[in-house]
Amino acid sequence: MDSHRLRNLHRSDVLRARLEHEGAPRTTLSFYRYARLTDIEDLRNTLYREWEALGVLGRVYIAPEGINAQVSVPTADLDRFRQALDAREAFAKVPWKIAVEDDGRSFLKLIVRVKKKIVADGLADDAFDVTNVGEHLDARTFNRKMEEGALVIDMRNNYECLIGHFEGAYLPKADNFRGAIEEVVEAFKEKKGAEVLMYCTGGIRCEKASAYLKHQGFTNVSQLHGGIIDYARQLKAEGLKSKYLGQNFVFDERLAERITDDVVSTCMQCGTPSDRITNCHEATCNMLLVQCEACATKYADCCSPSCREIHQLPIEAQRAWRKGRSTRSTKTKAINDPEGLRRRIREEEELLALNGTLHPELTMLNPRPTAGA
Repeated sequence: MDSHRLRNLHRSDVLRARLEHEGAPRTTLSFYRYARLTDIEDLRNTLYREWEALGVLGRVYIAPEGINAQVSVPTADLDRFRQALDAREAFAKVPWKIAVEDDGRSFLKLIVRVKKKIVADGLADDAFDVTNVGEHLDARTFNRKMEEGALVIDMRNNYECLIGHFEGAYLPKADNFRGAIEEVVEAFKEKKGAEVLMYCTGGIRCEKASAYLKHQGFTNVSQLHGGIIDYARQLKAEGLKSKYLGQNFVFDERLAERITDDVVSTCMQCGTPSDRITNCHEATCNMLLVQCEACATKYADCCSPSCREIHQLPIEAQRAWRKGRSTRSTKTKAINDPEGLRRRIREEEELLALNGTLHPELTMLNPRPTAGA
């Protein structure tokens, strides 16, 4: 098979239209396993061929240390997908977690990438025993230990825990795993004998984090088995009260899935309570932010008047303006400095009122019609 057949070459609008036309129900699920894998490139290509034939969409990372996958599978083919996994010893009977909320549009295409690690943790694995992980706890036990006063630590990035987290949890300020784990070690260096409960989205980051804490001298470390995703499933199955508040951030088209009706964050543009998380619709910005419905309307789903002005241009003028510009790395800028974003908006609105535009160069791309034209 030609190499170009092993990746998707279609634009996102084509993929979105294809998914809409498909119509059949899909199931979003995730799984991971640490396992010793060999012939990684060949395995990558084989998985792509097999899973593409089943209509699987999603994001899959494989590395010599294992697999980490978030995928959308046609519901009618779930059994065939399970059989395909079980046919390989390394993936046999791997537990998977089904999404709490699922509209069937979580992914647009299948991506299978070879990585050095299945989680970009920035840690030197040969410096500590990565298999010496914390005790795995189910939802009921996790709740009980919280009530008994254990320390609760969120091991996700700052922009993830913004829209939802466990009651009273320590929320690291870092926007990457390495920064978060180092922050946690420093914050609790005087409490290494305390009972520590860790959690993340699906459990994979806590595998490394709990082993690292134990390596650093923490003696009583546990982790939420299956992460927030399986915690939500257990709540429903067992009728438990949720100690998690708000939404669970996910790395797909949905961005979030609701666990409880609690709103624990505020709009980064106006400050009103909101946990509607989105990306700026101006393609060269793509800033991640919390934006209420009113501000989404006011700013045309953009982060600022500046981006709104570009986004509202005719599509050909937008393309001409973007030519030669790369997407800015603004993923966490608003998350880290919401007041800075509000200040920028105020300044831009003043300039817009004074000059009628924030981008004078745009008149060359989108000239206004003259009177009588």
